[in-house]
Amino acid sequence: MAALVLTSENQIQRLNHILNTVKKHQTLDLTTLKTPPNPQAWNIVEVIAHLNIAYGKYVEKINDALAKSADIEKESEGFKARRWQKFVFEGQRPKNGVRKMKMKTMKRFEPLLDKTELTEEKIDEVFDEFFDLHNHFKQSILKSRNKDVTKIKITSAIGPIVKFYLPEAFEFLLCHLERHMVQIDEILA
Repeated sequence: MAALVLTSENQIQRLNHILNTVKKHQTLDLTTLKTPPNPQAWNIVEVIAHLNIAYGKYVEKINDALAKSADIEKESEGFKARRWQKFVFEGQRPKNGVRKMKMKTMKRFEPLLDKTELTEEKIDEVFDEFFDLHNHFKQSILKSRNKDVTKIKITSAIGPIVKFYLPEAFEFLLCHLERHMVQIDEILA
């Protein structure tokens, strides 16, 4: 397995692309946003709500890790992802615009939206929360550039089987976002 070096520049570029894409999706008509491809599938708003829940599980962990990480003088050249963590985020990362495998969402990450109550106002709230949370994500990546990210680990939202250093957590979260951007593309197709 080849080494994967994680850089904040790459992560910020990918996050910016996702933020711009979601901004475009926010302007879609209500019917498009609320209509799933089939009765068992999520609609676009539910995907965004799921992303809010998923990132929300990391906010305090990231804040805590940043607060406990020592400042450094010079930004790191990159962070070499460890083997198990690389395996975990490669399982999330889409390949050539395709999600490799379907994954059952744990109950605690399911969007609990009443589809009959998805008003324009409620949909705007879901998107606003997305941008608030993911601006935190962007700021956290930027702050980590001047921190020693090799000392503090955070437990993943799925439990202690996976622990990440900050750059690995950011990579996992980005791969998760990219996976769901593909899902939204599938809904729109």
